[in-house]
Amino acid sequence: MALGGALLAGCGGLQDMWEGPGAESFRPSSIAVLPPIEGAFEGSREPAQEGVTNALKNSTRYTQVLRPDEVNGLLAASNETREALTSYLAGLETSGVSDKGAAAKLAQALKADALMVVKVNSWEYTRSEGDKVAKVGLSLRLIDPKQGSIIWKAKHTNTTSYMFFKPSLKDLAADLSAYMIKHIP
Repeated sequence: MALGGALLAGCGGLQDMWEGPGAESFRPSSIAVLPPIEGAFEGSREPAQEGVTNALKNSTRYTQVLRPDEVNGLLAASNETREALTSYLAGLETSGVSDKGAAAKLAQALKADALMVVKVNSWEYTRSEGDKVAKVGLSLRLIDPKQGSIIWKAKHTNTTSYMFFKPSLKDLAADLSAYMIKHIP
């Protein structure tokens, strides 16, 4: 059993990654990380959004990365923007297709050239083959709101074994986010 050693599942790269047409030339100057889809993993939304936002800032790919409190404040201030977000995420989850109108409306309200959609796939302490493990899994989708298209998407999981002291899921999410962001074209 590895004590506190972080293992990125599938060390040769991301578990799943796709680049859409135009991914290599898509160079937005600003980006907003939308509040994550947390599903059954209550309590994961804020740390996941913060981890992805910080990883984007640290990547220096973007001139401006909106802070989570800015994004959430703008969403809270406008019913229309909140409804656009709800509609957009619901459509994206059910059909897998980005709604151009809703994406453009969100980007305009957030004053961002790109949107990052985050889904939390795992956020738990569990057992695997007799070992105690901390596990965080995320899916990321980079959206071009002008075209209304998904430019890049990826999915990956970070798992760490431990014996006595539980590692922070927030720290695992931060490490995972940084690893995933490195793969954006």
